[in-house]
Amino acid sequence: MCGIVGAVSTRNIVPILVQGLQRLEYRGYDSCGVAVYDTDAIATQEGPLRRARSTSRVAELLSQVQADKVVGTTGIAHTRWATHGAPAVHNAHPHFSHGPHTIDGLTHRPGRIALVHNGIIENHDQLRAELEAKGYVFASQTDTEVIAHLIDSVYDGDLFEAVQQTVVRLHGAYAIAVFCRDEPHRVVGARAGSPLILGVGTHAAAGGELFLASDAMALAGVTDQIVYLEEGDVVDLQLGRYWITNRPAEGGEHVRIEPAQRPVRTVQAHSGAADLGPYRHYMQKEIFEQPRAIADTLEGVAGIVPELFDGQGRDGATGASAWRVFQEIDNVLILACGTSYYSGCTAKYWLESIAKIPTQVEIASEYRYRSSVPNPRTLVVTISQSGETADTLAALRHARRLGMEQTLTICNVATSAMVRECKLAYITRAGAEIGVASTKAFTTQLAGLFLLTLALAQSRGFLDDQAEAEHLKAMRHLPTALQAVLALEPQIIAWAQEFAAKENALFLGRGLHYPIALEGALKLKEITYIHAEAYAAGELKHGPLALVTSEMPVVTVAPNDTLLEKLKSNLQEVRARGGVLYVLADADTRIERAEGMHVIRMPEHYGALSPLLHVVPLQLLAYHTAVARGTDVDKPRNLAKSVTVE
Repeated sequence: MCGIVGAVSTRNIVPILVQGLQRLEYRGYDSCGVAVYDTDAIATQEGPLRRARSTSRVAELLSQVQADKVVGTTGIAHTRWATHGAPAVHNAHPHFSHGPHTIDGLTHRPGRIALVHNGIIENHDQLRAELEAKGYVFASQTDTEVIAHLIDSVYDGDLFEAVQQTVVRLHGAYAIAVFCRDEPHRVVGARAGSPLILGVGTHAAAGGELFLASDAMALAGVTDQIVYLEEGDVVDLQLGRYWITNRPAEGGEHVRIEPAQRPVRTVQAHSGAADLGPYRHYMQKEIFEQPRAIADTLEGVAGIVPELFDGQGRDGATGASAWRVFQEIDNVLILACGTSYYSGCTAKYWLESIAKIPTQVEIASEYRYRSSVPNPRTLVVTISQSGETADTLAALRHARRLGMEQTLTICNVATSAMVRECKLAYITRAGAEIGVASTKAFTTQLAGLFLLTLALAQSRGFLDDQAEAEHLKAMRHLPTALQAVLALEPQIIAWAQEFAAKENALFLGRGLHYPIALEGALKLKEITYIHAEAYAAGELKHGPLALVTSEMPVVTVAPNDTLLEKLKSNLQEVRARGGVLYVLADADTRIERAEGMHVIRMPEHYGALSPLLHVVPLQLLAYHTAVARGTDVDKPRNLAKSVTVE
């Protein structure tokens, strides 16, 4: 989603800001911009604040700043995913304040505050009306511009103090970076509900430079010394020094400020993962990286023990004991969104059938807005690729407020807010996932959730040594099995050529594979813009069968499990209505090719772990259909990679 980069230095930081934005492009955006304090422009009519914005890609922004010779030693930059206001240059960040002091006839010159913002300010309408009454001029439809004007309205020579006074009035989520015309070499940041990090510069000749960013990847190659700001932190960056305070609390005429100590961590945020190599798109590359990603995720797993999920503590100290937590719980609540939600739906089948523990799966964005019945003996499991998903974090905090303190996350980013806020964690090792449509993050989540299932089964007395050995053997064989599935790509390309001409599709699955059908439909809609729905196959006759025609392809996941014969009956229901079936069948299912029945044979039946194999052809089908339709595979319209707003 939106990305932030900011810097205070003695060297020209525009190349660093733009490069940081390029490394955040994978998150999704529809406009971008940069603003700097340019000491060379002080004497010009333009003034020291200079800005470039674009609704094109960051590469176009780079050309613009080079052509306009935008340089500066203090600055901020942003990629925006539109929430308030259409994708347009006047809505792009950074925003400048335009207060009464800047009005000169009909000309509104840039004010003294420059600001970028991730998140959503829920009380922006009230604040806008208040500021307009004071004479502030709004040049955009964004909620963000309200923050710039509000800081300007309370500014009295100290930017840090002005930001402290401002954030107590903001309702909603924000990560901001701001600098002021009147205070060169100073940037102030604050966060609540959206991630923000501080980077401590290591460039010897740069005079103690400091950075802000929404993701450590933005600073890859610039610094590996990272401070993760906590919820409510406000940070002041000046050359060679910084300080952090907790969220200020209102207290009479003044705000109360408490200093905060946050550790500096060495973080290797590799940008090499962004190299495409021989692949046409990142999504294709990441689909084919899945055997390696699964192998890495399982590396070091010699046996199934609860300790695999032990917490590490926020500062690297010994964290919570999974064994103790597992002994204290009697049910599981899974909270997630999108693709991660479907991995949780799959895990429900495993947890209840193997670990014999009641499991509920909730869409995170819905869970915290309904009345529920909390149980303190619940293990709350969150699933997130980035570990910064706003809805899932909010749902986690809601569950904790309800008294459910036993928390565990399956996450791909060890330094994320999700990991820091949960007692227990299993870190998947998918590596950086650039494509917006998740692939390897999903399969590694499934691997982590299956390990969790086995660990819970062991702690509850439902996993003997023989069963453990069999499950581990199957898991270790997954990379090889996935390679065999990837070899089916030529057959899937043939299907994709037919799908490219369609505008609607149905996906069917039963039992453990119903969530895989849901995930397959999601992938197709995300990147091809074909309307796709998924159903439990037994539900066909309860309504969806009315949609079936020869123009409605029906994709079916058909493993050789206990529901196979039921599923075959569902397939006949489709054929009898003239529907065209595309079936991913295990080799021993005796589902044969025929008129209106396209069949791809899976290399082997894989039992409980079959979802990890069956989802891969669905990923490839979505990918090659998108390529055939000419869509922007890695950056589908209207979507973002890391959803950090509600």
